Amino acid sequence: MLEELTIRDFAIIDRLQVRFERGLNLLTGETGAGKSILIGALGFLLGAKAETGIIRAGCEETVVSGLFDVSGNMAARQWLQDHGMAADDGNLVIRRSLKNTGRGYIYIQNLPALRADLADFCACLVEIHGQRDGMALLKNDRQRLLLDRYAGLQDALTAYSRDYTDLCARRRALERLVSDGQSGEREMELLRFAVDEIGAAALQDGEELALQEEETRLSQHEKLFAALGQAGSLLSDEGAILGLLRRLRVQLETASHIDSRLADQSTRVDSAYFELEDGASALSAYMDRQNFDPGRLEEIESRLALFQKLKRKYGASLAEVLAYREEALARLDAFENRDAEIAGLVQAIARLEQTVYTQAEAISQARQAAALTLEVGVQAILADLGMPHARFKVDLPRKPLENGKVVVGPFGADEVIFLISANKGEPLRSLAAVASGGELSRIMLAIKTMLIRLDEIPSMIFDEIDTGIGGEVAISLGRQLAEIAVNRQILCITHLASLAVRADNHYKVEKQVEGERTVTRLVRLDDERRVQEISRMLSGDSRSATSLEHARDLLATYRAR
Repeated sequence: MLEELTIRDFAIIDRLQVRFERGLNLLTGETGAGKSILIGALGFLLGAKAETGIIRAGCEETVVSGLFDVSGNMAARQWLQDHGMAADDGNLVIRRSLKNTGRGYIYIQNLPALRADLADFCACLVEIHGQRDGMALLKNDRQRLLLDRYAGLQDALTAYSRDYTDLCARRRALERLVSDGQSGEREMELLRFAVDEIGAAALQDGEELALQEEETRLSQHEKLFAALGQAGSLLSDEGAILGLLRRLRVQLETASHIDSRLADQSTRVDSAYFELEDGASALSAYMDRQNFDPGRLEEIESRLALFQKLKRKYGASLAEVLAYREEALARLDAFENRDAEIAGLVQAIARLEQTVYTQAEAISQARQAAALTLEVGVQAILADLGMPHARFKVDLPRKPLENGKVVVGPFGADEVIFLISANKGEPLRSLAAVASGGELSRIMLAIKTMLIRLDEIPSMIFDEIDTGIGGEVAISLGRQLAEIAVNRQILCITHLASLAVRADNHYKVEKQVEGERTVTRLVRLDDERRVQEISRMLSGDSRSATSLEHARDLLATYRAR
C-alpha cells in the first residue's frame, strides 16, 4: 500500500507531500488543476518512461519518492528477497530522479536499480488503470491477455510457450536438413575434393618457412659460396686475421710474463683467437657439406607453388588451409549422417507435437470454462452500470485445420474475441464495431472488476475512469469502486459528485499562484471543506445554499451505508 508520496519539481508541482490511507481515496478539483500531473508523477515513480519535459521549468532535477507498506504483500517481499533486498518492518522506500541532462537515478530501499527492475517490482505494488485501457481493449491480443489472466493460465502458457518454441526450432532444423539434402550434393562433392587435395599435400607444421629458407640458399648458391670463400681467406690465408692474432698472442704472452697486469689482455686475445679459429673450422665444414643440386631446387619451387595454390583456394595461410579441411570433414560427416539426424528430428517433433497439442487443448478448455464465468460476471456488472440488456460473450474460434492437423500458434489453438450487444435485439458484434466511448468505459470497468477480484495487488489507481458516464451509471460505478476498496487501497480521480461522496478519504487538487509561479497543491479535506467541494461539483458553486444542503444530504446518505 502507498502510504506517503513526495514530489519535487515535477511539471507545475514544486513541493508536495501527502499521506494516503487504505480504502477509497478520491481526488477532485477544477479542470487543469493538476490531477493528471499527480498521476503522471506516480507513474514516473513506478517505472514509466520519462523525458526531461516533466521537470519543472527553471529547475535542474525532479525527484519523486514513495513510502510503501509491503508487510502483507508476499509477491513484493519475494521479489525483494530474490534481489537481495529487505523491507524494514514492512516499510519500503522508492526514489527516482531525472535531471535536465537526461540522466537520473533509481533507488529501491537505498539500493540502485534499473528502470526495468523498478517497473517489474512496482507491478507487485500498484496497478494504474487509465482512459487508454478502453482503447487497448479493442485489440484481440489484449482481450486474450485479459481472459488468460482471468483463467489463471500464466504458468500453463509459460510451459506451452517453451515447448512451442522448441517445436518451431526443430521444425526449422528439419526443413534446413531436407533442403540441404536436396541441394547440397554438389557442395559435398566440392568438399570431398578439397579434403582429398589438402590431405594429399601432407602439410607439415613449419615446412613452408623451412623450404623458403632452403630455396633462398639454393637459388643464390654461387653468391653464397663466393662470400664464404672470401671469408675463409680473410680468416686463414697467410697474413690473414688468424695469422696476425697468432703473432699478437706471442707478444702479449711475453709482455704478461714481465708485467702480470697484462695477463687479462693476453687472455682476452687468446679467447678471440680460439673463437675465430672455431669459426673458421665451422665455415670450412659448412662449405664441405654443401652440394648444389638443381633437382632439389626444382622440388622446393614445386612444393612452394603447391602451397600458394592451396592458399588461394582455401585460406590465407597453411594453418587456415588445414582448418578449412577440418571444417569440411565436419560438414561432410554431418551431411553423411543427416539421415540419422532427420530421423531423430522427426521423432522429437512428433513427441513435441503431441505435448504441444495436449497443452493447447488444456488451455482451450480452461479458456472456455473461464469465458462462461466471465460472461456471466461482466453481464451482471454491466446491468448494474446502466446496460441491463447488454449481452457479453467471449468467442473462441479455433484456428483452421491444416492437412488434417490442429494448427497452434504461440498462444495456443484459439483466437479470443470479445463480443457485445449493447441493446436488446441487436446481434453480437466485436467491441470495435459497436462500442461507444461510454459503453467501452463500462465494459472495461466490468472486466477489470472481475479481474480485480482475483488480483493480490494492494493498490489501484483509476485515472478519470468516469469519463463519459453520469446519472445512475455513475452511482453504480461508485458502488463498484467502494466494493473493490473494502480490501484494497484505491486512488481515483473523478469529476462526479456521486463518486466523491463515497470516499473514505477525499483530497482536493488545487492550482495556486505563489509569487510569479503557478503551483499545484493537494489538500486532504475535512468535513466542512468536503461539503463545499461536493457542492462545487454538483453545481459549480461551493457556496450555494441549495448545493451545500444537497451535498450534506448525499454525504449523510453514503455515510449511513
